[in-house]
This record gives sequence, structure tokens and C-alpha cells, in this order.
Amino acid sequence: MPELVYPPVIAAAKTMFRVLDLKLTVEGAHHVPRAGGAVLASNHVSYLDFIFCGLGALESRRLVRFMAKDAVFRHRVSGPLMRGMRHIPVDRRAGADSYAAAVRALRAGEAVGVFPEATVSRSLTVKELKSGATRMAFEAQVPVLPVALWGTQRLWMKGRPRTLTRRHTPITILVGEPMDPAGYPDANAMNGELRTRLHALVDRAQREYPDQPSGPDDRWWLPAHLGGSAPTPEQALALEAADRRTPTS
Repeated sequence: MPELVYPPVIAAAKTMFRVLDLKLTVEGAHHVPRAGGAVLASNHVSYLDFIFCGLGALESRRLVRFMAKDAVFRHRVSGPLMRGMRHIPVDRRAGADSYAAAVRALRAGEAVGVFPEATVSRSLTVKELKSGATRMAFEAQVPVLPVALWGTQRLWMKGRPRTLTRRHTPITILVGEPMDPAGYPDANAMNGELRTRLHALVDRAQREYPDQPSGPDDRWWLPAHLGGSAPTPEQALALEAADRRTPTS
């Protein structure tokens, strides 16, 4: 099936990056296999993470099919784009169908992008991971690649206004070594190792980040353990619990 939508979207994104003069650092892109199924499992600090995670696969000429909540596919603007790029809708009321679709894509040789934390991390640290990424890798017998993103939260972070016109923002994308399911007794053991690797990559991205807050009011994009004003993991859990108790219209 010809790719009529994805390449123009990538070209538009690259143009936006040049206009904003984003300082992109991509390391480990050679780990992404040039053919065959693979799961890219990324941390999640921004609503734009799928764009930057996908950049990590471009060197290998791969188009990543991301799993995203089905509401995005129903939107009148984003819906046609998401379907055209053959991303995978996730309906939490019918999670088995979404999971099965991802496994089929992996078996067909696709690269599938997953955010195993499920939601954006308010604390900007790696949360507990859902096991779906490693379970589908086990079932399809494909590798999992941990991906760390940092700096994307400065453009659009949960609980903060969008700053999509911010210029000169450094963005870090680190792709870790592939994890072969054959090297683990089960998906849960692999999931524990994935969190360990993801945490190490994110920590490295944070500590090597080339920018610092401009003042006390600009510390919101740093985690608490690095002197930032983002919620602690415990505070973030409380905020998420409050969100779940709030009725939606």
C-alpha cells in the first residue's frame, strides 16, 4: 500500500523544526532495524512525543505506527491524518482489539510505537509501565527498543499552556539497544528490564541536556529531584487520581 500521507506529514514536521530552529540530538538511531517488526517503547512527557519518537526511526527509513487513543482518530482534523498514516487506535473499552491489531502489524513487519506509561508523566520521571509493549513483542517475537525523549515537554506539557512557537529548544532523542524477547523468561521480566533501561536513558538525557532554566519561574520543565518545580511522583499520582474522579462532559 503506497504511503500517501505519512511522508508529507514528516516533511511538514521537518519544515517546522527548521523554522523554530529546534536543536535536535538523535543518538542510537542505528539500533532501529531496517526491516522486520519492532516495538519502540518511549517515555511520555509531552503531547508531541509521537512526532519526536518517530524521528528516531528515520535513519533506518522506518515509518512508525503509533498506538494512540481512539478519540484522536475521531477528531475531524487529526482523524484523517492518523488513519492515513496507519496508526493504531486504542479503545480502552476494547483493549484486546487494539492489542491484536498491534500484534498483526508487528508480524507484518511494521515498527509499532508504544508509550507504556499510558499517560503523560506529570512528574517528568518514568512511571510504572503497562506490560502491553513487552507482551506484544513476546507474541510477535520481535525486539523492543527503549526510547528516551527530553525537551519535548517545553513545547507542550500536561497542565501547561502550549508553546509551539518556542524557538531554539533543545530536543534529545536516545534510542537504546534492542531487547530480544528470547533473552527473558516472560513478558513481565522483560517489562521490568525495560523500565530499568528506560529510566537510565531518561536520566542520562536529563543530566546531559544542554539548557538550564532561565530563572525560578522557568523550573517547571525540570523534575523535582533535579531541582525543578514539577510534581514529585507521589504528587503526580494524587493528581492523576483526582483527574479520574472528575467527571468528563
